[in-house]
Amino acid sequence: MSTREARARQTVTDTEAYDMLRRHGGHSSAFLALNSGNRRFQTDGVDGFVPYREGGRRHLFQLGGPVCADGDRERLLTALLARAAAEGRRVTGVQLSRAAAELHAQHGFVVNQFGASFSIDLDGYGLGGQRMVKVRNMVNRARREGVTVTEADQGDAPALDAVDRAWLRGKGRHVKELDFLIGERGGPGAPHRRLFTAIHAGRTVGYVSYSPVFGERPGRLYDLTRRLPDAPPGTVELVFATALRTFQEEGCGWLHLGFTPFVQLRPDACAFGPTSGALRRCLELLAAKGQAVYPAASQESFKLKWRPQLIEPEYLAFQGGVSVGAVWRLMRLTKAV
Repeated sequence: MSTREARARQTVTDTEAYDMLRRHGGHSSAFLALNSGNRRFQTDGVDGFVPYREGGRRHLFQLGGPVCADGDRERLLTALLARAAAEGRRVTGVQLSRAAAELHAQHGFVVNQFGASFSIDLDGYGLGGQRMVKVRNMVNRARREGVTVTEADQGDAPALDAVDRAWLRGKGRHVKELDFLIGERGGPGAPHRRLFTAIHAGRTVGYVSYSPVFGERPGRLYDLTRRLPDAPPGTVELVFATALRTFQEEGCGWLHLGFTPFVQLRPDACAFGPTSGALRRCLELLAAKGQAVYPAASQESFKLKWRPQLIEPEYLAFQGGVSVGAVWRLMRLTKAV
């Protein structure tokens, strides 16, 4: 069978992928597997897939690890590695959970913590008390400025496009978002997202989208934020607080704040397998001085001010060891360079 025929046989439709995520998507960011540009590897006899992208001729980057029942993860990963080997590629796992990182370590991967994800248990959660006073002040400031928040199916596309363009211009040419690791407004997952928009003086000044999360901690993922540079202070906080209250009233269990790279790095995070000291030092350097690559500190600060009860490490895993080529291709893939 040719490589093209094998890929055709392994195609997973958008609907099939979504149903598999509902059954097996335990990672809080698993829904990002539906992003435009991602491919889906499947093997016979396994109800599941691995989301991935290719990097040049020699690299394959999987996002979040296998999406399948726990008992099938070994089989699906082994099949993916066999496929990559047949094509002369090395596999790199990106944004892996602890369980997925341990599985990769058992297959000879070198594993390093990449950052952390943050989650809020909505049961009994509130914005009262002294610890949340700064958040309340920002929310109330936006309200006094006349900002209102509404939920829309897809929103006013031209207005949202204008927000996107202004947001990107306002970030500056040196500050980038990590593509492949964040949500998107369109694409195959669009029908399943919730979109909350901020309106001020009759125009759309910002929005936040939320994706579904399944598995052990079901709920919603805060996955994409945009606002105009001149939006009133507190606009994003007001959108976030409105969505949080809406989800809470609907009986949603968790609000996941998503992944931030280079933060909450712990010296004992990779005690279960081989790790790269050189890569660890590079990641620590990026954590301390890497604002030009990604504004990790400000992202972490925003998430921590909501007092998340759960902070979990997430990992990078390099097949056969860390290579300059794999790191470079990953940086290109995520648009960090």
